[in-house]
Amino acid sequence: MTTAHAEQVLDIYRLGIDEGDATFETRAPAWSDFDAARLTDHRFVALRAEGSGARTGAGVGAEAGTEAGARAGKVLGWVAVSKVSDRCAYVGVVEHSVYVHPAARGQGVARALLDRLVVSTEAAGIWTIQSGIFPENTASLTLHQRAGFRVIGTRERIGRHHGVWRDVVLVERRSPNIV
Repeated sequence: MTTAHAEQVLDIYRLGIDEGDATFETRAPAWSDFDAARLTDHRFVALRAEGSGARTGAGVGAEAGTEAGARAGKVLGWVAVSKVSDRCAYVGVVEHSVYVHPAARGQGVARALLDRLVVSTEAAGIWTIQSGIFPENTASLTLHQRAGFRVIGTRERIGRHHGVWRDVVLVERRSPNIV
């Protein structure tokens, strides 16, 4: 994911925000804020080459992307991580977000992105990927469980979203390869 992907990445983020079950955020940030808040080495886009149909299943690839690649393809979805803490004990723990354009859902895009993220984070010695998911977002919960994440628990009424208290299901993937 590069600056060349910014407009499409933020558009997909806005679509997720507008649907109401993806995040507590109510608007997408400026690219500079989005970029600064996410670790450069662990953010990826799934691209479709211009003029081609969407690739499905195992054929969907996720890549870091290049400036040239961003001009040549449409972003189908993205995944990115942020540090959970500056404390040294948590250096191997990140929080992730994964978003897919509504027209590209059900085609294996999110799974390809999560799989690429796992490879990237494990290569860097990161042992835990975590996230919070609204319980109403059953598609995301199913995706994460299929991708090796486990439910840790539910934080009840953890925050207000458009004036309504919302629960968040905590999920994590602990690497079996980093001990």
